[in-house]
Amino acid sequence: MSGQHHPPRILLAKIGLDGHDRGVKVLARAFRDAGMDVIYTGLWQTPAVTMHAALQEDVDVVGVSLLSAAHMTVMPEILRLREELGIEDMPVVLGGIVPEADHPALKDMGVAAVFNPGSSMDQIITTLKSLGGARRRPDSGALRKGFEARDVRALARTLTAIQRDWELKGWNPSQRGNGSRVVGVTGAPGVGKSSFIARLSRELRGRGHKVGVVCVDPSSPVTGGALLGDRLRMMGQEPDASFFVRSVSSGPVTDGTGPHCREIVDALSAFGFEYIIVETVGAGQADVGIRHLADRVLLVLMPESGDSVQFSKAGIMEIAHGFVINKCDLPGADATLAQLVGAVGDSRPAWKSSTMTDEGFAQVADWVSAGGRAASC
Repeated sequence: MSGQHHPPRILLAKIGLDGHDRGVKVLARAFRDAGMDVIYTGLWQTPAVTMHAALQEDVDVVGVSLLSAAHMTVMPEILRLREELGIEDMPVVLGGIVPEADHPALKDMGVAAVFNPGSSMDQIITTLKSLGGARRRPDSGALRKGFEARDVRALARTLTAIQRDWELKGWNPSQRGNGSRVVGVTGAPGVGKSSFIARLSRELRGRGHKVGVVCVDPSSPVTGGALLGDRLRMMGQEPDASFFVRSVSSGPVTDGTGPHCREIVDALSAFGFEYIIVETVGAGQADVGIRHLADRVLLVLMPESGDSVQFSKAGIMEIAHGFVINKCDLPGADATLAQLVGAVGDSRPAWKSSTMTDEGFAQVADWVSAGGRAASC
């Protein structure tokens, strides 16, 4: 095993009808600053979607935030799903407004810890790190057997083994399948890469394809922790066994990708995903590592994000096989598209897309399905 430090992975979920998430966002930042990788899934999640996300991410701890006094209803369902999914070794903790009188019953049913608004941050962080560190590594033989049987739990744990450099006793799960296509999606922070990927993935899923997504977010150069928020844009209303999302922190990698990205992509390919989409960190002009990983690279821009001089510069503009002007419902989309085409020519396709108006995704999916040979809009 490598001596590299691997941050604990914590999933934070707001379940039910709580109307705000200010508190849980404060927790997410504190956990990041304590050196953890924090996956936040957003407001109004269901127990089923939350626990399927925890399974795919193979987190060390699931943290549930409840302010609606529904803990005696929600937590039994969370724990039932944990058992049903075969992830009983994944600790579940609860935070929120929970009467002290209910704490014993919650712990008896299997909740590992309960935190009230008065709980200190140091206490919470210490407990999470202790719970996460107590999880046992899976047996490599059982992992391989499950992976080859297409057990998604085994896939998730295999990706963890890859990320953490665990010894697999000669088994190499990272064997690229013959039929998989890898699409890199890159672009500056805020252009809507995650929302674009969510909608493109839905389009591909609607055509009957299995889709895997690898989302890379930046690690703190100070603490090593990360806030992995891309999954937030991709959470559906129901679990989908043929749509798999894995969040990855960039660690020491500085080219827009993360450690072991190639092995993770190849493992998803070997598992049978036909399309694998890799989202880079919010990329700058020189962040071009995705070109060595993906079969095709899409550069996502947004209206008024540059001019003909910016579009003519070397680096990230050069590696794109296609361009997307996302958020095209905003003013300036047509002008930006015209400047882009004027700068880079028409040999590479360019589309406009909008999750608000559902524009462009069918055409991009056609291009992806055709191996990057379709014409632009």
